Amino acid sequence: MKPSSFVTAMAAVLVLIAAQHAPLAAGRGPRVIIVGAGMSGISAGKRLWDAGVRDLLILEATGRVGGRMHKHNFGGVNVEIGANWVEGVNGEKTNPIWPMVNSTLNLRNFYSDFDGVVANVYKENGGLYEEEYVQKKMDRADEVEELGGKLAAEMDPSGSDDMSILAMQRIFNHQPNGPATPVDMVLDYFRYDYEFAEPPRATSLQNTEPTATFADFGDDAHFVADQRGFETLVHHIAGQYLSTDNAGNVVDPRLKLNKVVRGIWYNRRGVVVSTEDNSRYSADYVIVSTSLGVLQSDLIQFNPQLPDWKIIAIYRFDMAVYTKIFLKFPRKFWPTGPGKQFFVYASSRRGYYGMWQSFEEEYPGANVLMVTVTDRESRRVEQQPDDATKAEAVAVLRRMFPGVDVPDATDVYVPRWWSDRFFRGSYSNWPIGVNRYEYDQLRAPVGRVYFTGEHTSEHYNGYVHGAYLAGMDSADILINSVFNKVEFKVRGKYDDLQAAAEAM
Repeated sequence: MKPSSFVTAMAAVLVLIAAQHAPLAAGRGPRVIIVGAGMSGISAGKRLWDAGVRDLLILEATGRVGGRMHKHNFGGVNVEIGANWVEGVNGEKTNPIWPMVNSTLNLRNFYSDFDGVVANVYKENGGLYEEEYVQKKMDRADEVEELGGKLAAEMDPSGSDDMSILAMQRIFNHQPNGPATPVDMVLDYFRYDYEFAEPPRATSLQNTEPTATFADFGDDAHFVADQRGFETLVHHIAGQYLSTDNAGNVVDPRLKLNKVVRGIWYNRRGVVVSTEDNSRYSADYVIVSTSLGVLQSDLIQFNPQLPDWKIIAIYRFDMAVYTKIFLKFPRKFWPTGPGKQFFVYASSRRGYYGMWQSFEEEYPGANVLMVTVTDRESRRVEQQPDDATKAEAVAVLRRMFPGVDVPDATDVYVPRWWSDRFFRGSYSNWPIGVNRYEYDQLRAPVGRVYFTGEHTSEHYNGYVHGAYLAGMDSADILINSVFNKVEFKVRGKYDDLQAAAEAM
């Protein structure tokens, strides 16, 4: 069929939908399709259900529920290859994820002692740096970060004054010519890349100093290591409105797995969603909960094309890559005990197998280590054979422990979030110069097409609680439009400035 004929045919389909959905005006709840069964999509569905919207259909591209919360059996234990931590615990406010994890579901979780890192920084060719030496460098980095937070607080809320974290470091003469030594580099990596999955040159100062998650919910982080999987949380939320089996798995016919959405047609009367298996589903509205990386790819075609302002907003944000590489060994050879959970390799190459984690409490007896890489290194390792990655990682360990008999790893697992067409990355990072205006644009609906995901969370993008709250927020936008006739309004970029001026 020619493109013009196809468009005409789809227009006819939409007219038919309008006739089928005429009762909507008489008070019946709308039909809503949710694209994606990750945290945001499932959270949005729960919010709609609680508001009385019963006609829901969830289309998930993969064969499972959970999205970027995903367990994988490795070395005889289930490890988390995606989201792993509840970040932001023990503050004045309660992270909404924490009670569900720690009380309702009782998922096994462990406090992450990141303060111990300073005592476990290894030189490029073996041996530990003196803790006092590392602590002084960390103290200086803390001081500069605090100065950066004060500078950020003085910036224009429009984002017009924003700068990169790297620029802030230069202003305060912190490593003015770049990290001078491998230990400087790896500590800088630990503070920024390890959290945001991109280097300081790419990350906004204004919107990460302080990071809202820790400022609001507390500085602690708890590592989830339950054999049921962190994704159990998503199943728990889904089970509050979808049918599940005795094991808690969603078996509701309103959830369709292995349905790869490739097209969304929309007009003022309704939507049609097409999938790769040539199925079509009609509804009044659609909520797209795919990752930002998918929105930036060509997986889903919108017809008509999304407006320019929406496309620009989608591309204003970064989709970062965070890769947790798992290695199985025949025996332990690394230091264990209190304060040894994390150890660091200070390479002269930024991000080269730098951040290591052992699992003495989490997976006792498994003899598994995890090393994290991000950004360019993530993309590089995704494109090489796993055996090459295993060899590189073991070589690093042998350099770290030159007097130790380091055996070959018996197995390796390398997640490939960037290469996976259903994700195209791990989570979003807040780039320079973006403020609430761009976030409003990112989550704003286009006609009957709504958007959600951790990338639409103004304060908590990149985190599990951000995805959870974003799903509810986007559902509320739809609910307000349908039932209260309140349309979502994108606030102007300089509204805060104008309001301040008028108040003077």
